[in-house]
Amino acid sequence: MLTKICIKNYILIDNLELDFAQGLNIITGETGAGKSILINAIDIAFGAKCGKEVIKSGADKAIIELTLVNKKQNVSAFFEEYGIDNIGEEIILSREITQTGSRSRVNGCLVNQEFVRIFREMFIDIHSQHQTYSFLQPKFHIVLLDSYMKNPDLITYKSDFEKYKLLNQELEQLKSLSQKTEEQIDFLRFQVEEIENAGLESLTEDEDLSNELSVLENVEKLKELTGSSYWTLSGDDGSVLDALIQIKATLAKAVNLDNSLTNIESEVVSAIEILKESASVLRDYSSSLENDTEKINQIQERLFLLDKLKRKYGGTIEKVIETGRNLRQELDNIEFSTKNIEDLEIKIEDAKNNLYVLAENLSTARKSCAKELSGMIVEKLEKLELPKVKFEIGFESCDLCSNGIDKIEFLISTNISEGLKPLAKVASGGEISRVMLAIKTIFAQSDNIATVIFDEIDTGISGRTSQSVAEEVKALAQYMQIVMITHQAIIASKSDRHFYVKKTQENQTSINISILNESQKLNAIAELASGEITEESLSLAKTLIYN
Repeated sequence: MLTKICIKNYILIDNLELDFAQGLNIITGETGAGKSILINAIDIAFGAKCGKEVIKSGADKAIIELTLVNKKQNVSAFFEEYGIDNIGEEIILSREITQTGSRSRVNGCLVNQEFVRIFREMFIDIHSQHQTYSFLQPKFHIVLLDSYMKNPDLITYKSDFEKYKLLNQELEQLKSLSQKTEEQIDFLRFQVEEIENAGLESLTEDEDLSNELSVLENVEKLKELTGSSYWTLSGDDGSVLDALIQIKATLAKAVNLDNSLTNIESEVVSAIEILKESASVLRDYSSSLENDTEKINQIQERLFLLDKLKRKYGGTIEKVIETGRNLRQELDNIEFSTKNIEDLEIKIEDAKNNLYVLAENLSTARKSCAKELSGMIVEKLEKLELPKVKFEIGFESCDLCSNGIDKIEFLISTNISEGLKPLAKVASGGEISRVMLAIKTIFAQSDNIATVIFDEIDTGISGRTSQSVAEEVKALAQYMQIVMITHQAIIASKSDRHFYVKKTQENQTSINISILNESQKLNAIAELASGEITEESLSLAKTLIYN
């Protein structure tokens, strides 16, 4: 249930805080005063689209904050999934609109629009004049019926239908592959064989071969350089190692005189061992070098092949290997596509047959539910001054689709001499409003929604019909909260709390919304009833309120 709204810098409102009652909350005011502004603010808080134009002129941002008391919905698991603190029955929902976007919060935690959408479905039902248009559209009628029916098989069916669509998409892709020309397939096979026959394994093969080629092409120079280095280290007398050995002997004598030179002696010994190993490596390396023209030719041919593959398939060995893998997969898909198509077509046919079984069961359940729902709507409409009304939910078979095999349309007759016809072609504005009220009343009870908001539901009605609508709305408000804009004194007189909207044009245009006390409510009802406050209109207002 909605208990409070706080609004800052929203359109023509500077700062507003209002408390809502548990039963019927009525909003009235002068024509053009902006009565819908409160409903629109609640709608925006619950995720409706809006732009920066709702920010009051001169302000940086607009803020709408709602306080809700939850006594019907179990939100623990839902809140936990989104990391929201569940601190009891009171829930704070807010939306901040800035020049660049908007942010929604629940209990102070940022939430995304998917959360707000689900949250809205759990707590509030807002019916505006725009939604009246939706009630006329046949595509919306099956949604209404299904939402009332709440058949778990529908969830299973929709999930299976999505899988069925994916299978068909896969089949189309396979058929597209299978339609490649023989020339295209031959070229693809050539590419795969060209890459696979190269036997690529090492990602650095080209770098390794280039280094090996450099060695083979410079054998003589390398022999000269490494051989010279070896002789300098360990060749004839006067080599580096001979000199170090002499230094070692000299230091040994010095250590006997001063043991602080021990570390230096050790370092010289280590250097001798390291250089001996280096000299040995250089000798062996120099001896191993041989001219090998055949090996050079082999490496050059291999590098030429690798360069060609890199130019054609990606620039690096890694890219060539990846391209080869992808081309192989494509070729395999084509070569096996015929068998895959046959297998997939069998799978699709099985899925289709299963969907038809589910769809038939859904259709049977819908038809049974439709009779029940139609009877309830007729009963409600009779109470709303349509005594001769006939209402049915018509069914036609259609091809398998996301909703099954049913095409549904609401049919109505409001005159005893007329047969049933589509709702959009028969009902007047006032009749549509009553049909909508009947449906909303039934659905609100079954959905366990705590708050229902009606924006000018009384369009096109008057007299006894207004009285009937007032009684129906008041009855509905006995067990759920109603927020309603109305122009009808009879309906407004039933309020548990009455809000009055007034526009002022002093230094700047602004909208003020106030809660009326008993005497103020009496004056507002009198003014609604006759257009002015007189003894007669006040008397009528008292009769409406207290009788």
